[in-house]
Amino acid sequence: MTERNPDTLMEKIVSLCKRRGFVYQGSEIYGGLAGIYDFGPRGVELLHNLKAAWWRANVYDKENYYGLDSGMFKNPRVWEASGHTSGFSDPLAECRKCNTRVRVDKELAKVGVVADEKMSEKELNDLFDAHRGEITCPQCGKKDFTAVRAFNLLVKTNLGDFTSTGSEPVYLPGEACQGIYLNFKNILDTLQPKLPFGVVQIGKAFRNEISPRNFLFRLREFEQADTQLFIKPHQNKDAYEQIKQDRWNWYLAIGIREENLRWKQHENLVFYAKDAWDIEYNFPALGFDELEGIHDRTDYDLTQHQQFSGIDLRYTDPETGEKFVPWILETSVGLSRMSLAVLADAYTEDDLGGETRVFLKFKPSIAPVKAAVFPLLKNKPELVAKAREVYQMLKKEIPQIVWDDNGNIGKRYRRQDEIGTPFCITIDFDTLGETPEMQDTVTLRDRDTGEQQRVKIDELVELLTKAIKV
Repeated sequence: MTERNPDTLMEKIVSLCKRRGFVYQGSEIYGGLAGIYDFGPRGVELLHNLKAAWWRANVYDKENYYGLDSGMFKNPRVWEASGHTSGFSDPLAECRKCNTRVRVDKELAKVGVVADEKMSEKELNDLFDAHRGEITCPQCGKKDFTAVRAFNLLVKTNLGDFTSTGSEPVYLPGEACQGIYLNFKNILDTLQPKLPFGVVQIGKAFRNEISPRNFLFRLREFEQADTQLFIKPHQNKDAYEQIKQDRWNWYLAIGIREENLRWKQHENLVFYAKDAWDIEYNFPALGFDELEGIHDRTDYDLTQHQQFSGIDLRYTDPETGEKFVPWILETSVGLSRMSLAVLADAYTEDDLGGETRVFLKFKPSIAPVKAAVFPLLKNKPELVAKAREVYQMLKKEIPQIVWDDNGNIGKRYRRQDEIGTPFCITIDFDTLGETPEMQDTVTLRDRDTGEQQRVKIDELVELLTKAIKV
């Protein structure tokens, strides 16, 4: 196995993602748009598989969790209640020479200085001023910046505004989870769940990031996968530790190597939080940074929405009749960032047959293509006909099967390796009976080892189904 160079890994992943149809630059034919990417045919299948695995673990494998899909647009007062209109901001400074905007907390972090997210604008300016001599513009290399100012990340729209005054803007969601809090009472009234119970959602989020960067890591549009567990007050400790363990184990279950994960506890908590931890991944070109956040939020969110809406969001204990606002334990992960972690972890280079090859070592259950079916030669109608028969048989049982007859067999193998296809199935003349004892068998090639074996056609569905099982 060739050792990976962390300095060039991100560049290689970006190139492979474009070459093999995983990720494209958004609006590329118009020169692109910063912080926006499109998932291509292979990428959307990978994303679908990750969502399905996440949903299964957080809804279907649990008794007391319920799914939700809330609308993106919300009453503007939602974002007042949540604190986003006043406090959802990043510290921004601008290079006076080239007008490049930088996120001050990130630039300070590069020189080993921690900027607390609770700092006031004055405190941030004092800290930035003390270290201006160490911070250079990433574009032009100068050290001449404006003062720091808070830049709100919410994206405004003119939805329903026919006056064009913009006096009551409707925002795109800065986070996806607010819809869960807004529907807490609806779920109580319609399902009558008993505490503890969870609500789960995958939804879009939009942030006017100052400096979107590092491919899929920091975007302006992305999907978030959130869980909110509603519990009785002060019954948080054991449940929180169990959630942390469950989320760690899930990443291992989808094939992430444990040495590329670590825990980081938040040092400076917001006033309402009891605890907050991040699962960090060792991202290429970045090192360890946040993959998923796990937060003990107490009763802040429901209390805020109860106050701003005037609607009673208390839970009534069916046994004691006691009324109280539940506490919340939250998990939240960006699916684009998760996809980047999975791609980086799977990226592998080795020597096979005397040549260096690149392949994506996905766990079969999340691979975007489960198997590829080839005729040995595409100009032999009898081989093509038999291969199409095998392909159509498999496709009915395993939808993520592809047909590939482009180029010689070696090129097809390398192409499927880069896509991360776990198995390649070749129909050759022995399949047709040239060697009688091998009739109705195929060559099954393993992605990771390159080894091949003969397998009976009527055993393929069972073998592949077992191999790709979650």
